[in-house]
Amino acid sequence: MVNNVLNRAGQQRLARFVCASLFVVLLAGCAADIFSSDEDVADRIARSFGWQKHTFNTDTFAIRGYLRRVKDSQRPLTVYLEGDGDAWINEHQLAVDPTPSKPLVLKLAVRHPGGNVLYLARPCHYIQTARCHPQFWSTHRFAPEIISSTNQAIQRVKEKAGARSVRLVGWSGGGVIAALLALRRNDVEEIITLGANLDHAYWTRMDRLTPLYGSLNPADYAKTLQNISQRHFIGANDVVVSPRVVKSYINKMSDTSKTKFTILENFDHDCCWVEHWPQLLNRF
Repeated sequence: MVNNVLNRAGQQRLARFVCASLFVVLLAGCAADIFSSDEDVADRIARSFGWQKHTFNTDTFAIRGYLRRVKDSQRPLTVYLEGDGDAWINEHQLAVDPTPSKPLVLKLAVRHPGGNVLYLARPCHYIQTARCHPQFWSTHRFAPEIISSTNQAIQRVKEKAGARSVRLVGWSGGGVIAALLALRRNDVEEIITLGANLDHAYWTRMDRLTPLYGSLNPADYAKTLQNISQRHFIGANDVVVSPRVVKSYINKMSDTSKTKFTILENFDHDCCWVEHWPQLLNRF
């Protein structure tokens, strides 16, 4: 009987210890979430390079941006466009918040050599509004309202900078946004894409993905876009966006004289863009 009582007392003490330990671990986890949000990561990157944080309120969405502003109206405003972000929790479940935990394009933007440079997150990254339905980071990720709101933000910065033209740089889905923006503007000096699914109808069909039925597709406008100078880079080891996807887009052009397509050995979808930027930008 005494042994049973002692055993029960020991079990109770052990239970209290486990609960207390669990509470400490959970508290530490909460603190990490509070002080190390995805926005904090982006803020630290931008701030370390002296960039300013902006929120662009457009007709449809509020868009987060970071800007390096210099007194230089001779060179184009260079705009870096973020990819799709952390849109999926797994292959079957969409995220509630698509904000990228690793803003690869921001890391590229802060390394851009010279001039006025703007980084734009995608609508619903960092700033969630009533319009932020999950369709806008799935089937409607390239919807007309996404393109329109991004275009408004660019125009405001261009006018304040006094720039005469813009250069659009986009990685992954940001490259699709870049091409679709160029359709709406008459001041695009160059389009540069990295690992971009520029013919997403071909991409979803090839990879057996859900078609992006609510999205515009650059490949449908390839003959219009062919009049703009373009450079498209893709990794030879990219298993997210195959080089064949970019080739499908280019093959729809009737004139490819202004379009360069480069397949980079040892690169994949994420690696090694940041490490080789801006050397890669200036080399080709």
